[in-house]
Amino acid sequence: MYYKPEVFETLDSLVKEGKIRYYGVSVETVEEGLKAIEYPNVASVQIIFNMFRHRPAEKLLAECKARNVAVIARVPLASGLLTGKITADTEFPEDDHRNFNRYGEKFDRGETFSGVDFHKGLKAVSELKELVPSGFSLAQLALKWILMHPEISCTIPGAKKTSQVQENVSSINMPGLSSEVMEKVADIYNKYIKEDVHHRW
Repeated sequence: MYYKPEVFETLDSLVKEGKIRYYGVSVETVEEGLKAIEYPNVASVQIIFNMFRHRPAEKLLAECKARNVAVIARVPLASGLLTGKITADTEFPEDDHRNFNRYGEKFDRGETFSGVDFHKGLKAVSELKELVPSGFSLAQLALKWILMHPEISCTIPGAKKTSQVQENVSSINMPGLSSEVMEKVADIYNKYIKEDVHHRW
């Protein structure tokens, strides 16, 4: 799709005609994001970015900022892993992608647990829990970590309960994370996640 200029020309014409105001893309990989923002009227890029998916911070975020392109961080809680509420014994419904797509059986593996091996993810989460500042939940730490990157326009966590929405939204006003916490998150990523995930997306 990103190598078909006619798609973006069509969208540009819809903007000129007043049928849409802006358009953006949702991508799987950093490479897709970098290609997409070569088109001058792409207004936003939506990409998986969280404590288990660091690669966008290496180049894509800065390139988007330089081009005034919004960045929407999706799957911010790694399909629930980064809430700290999932355990090795958690059972998922039959129709839940966390049950049937752990290895990319039905669609891109990166969409489920951000592509992280479930058991490695649980090990990483156990160490991340030790970093949670007073007054935070692990989910709030995960969301605040994303928001510590100034290039991020917003993040879109899912929620099934009103209380989860309130918990997620409250992360906006929570204190910034220390450089020590940010470094330790990077250490945990490097220890458990990077080798399997970093080069893929």
